[in-house]
Amino acid sequence: MPDTSVVARLIARYRAQEHRLLDAPHDERARRRFEDTAYTLCVLMCERTARDAVLAAEHYVHRRIRAAAQPVAARRAAGGC
Repeated sequence: MPDTSVVARLIARYRAQEHRLLDAPHDERARRRFEDTAYTLCVLMCERTARDAVLAAEHYVHRRIRAAAQPVAARRAAGGC
């Protein structure tokens, strides 16, 4: 499975490029960057569309963060740090 921090950075890059492209829809360079990032997310998340890849990536990151936080919550509940 991909590293959570890599996926989170790609999501942030995708969202930032999406906003740039919405601001300048005729900017070919911005479109190319956006499409490259979308393709990378598709390959990384094994999805066929950019929308599905971003949704899968966001779900993956949130699930991994929650899983990592559970042991901390359990220690706190038991009176640990």
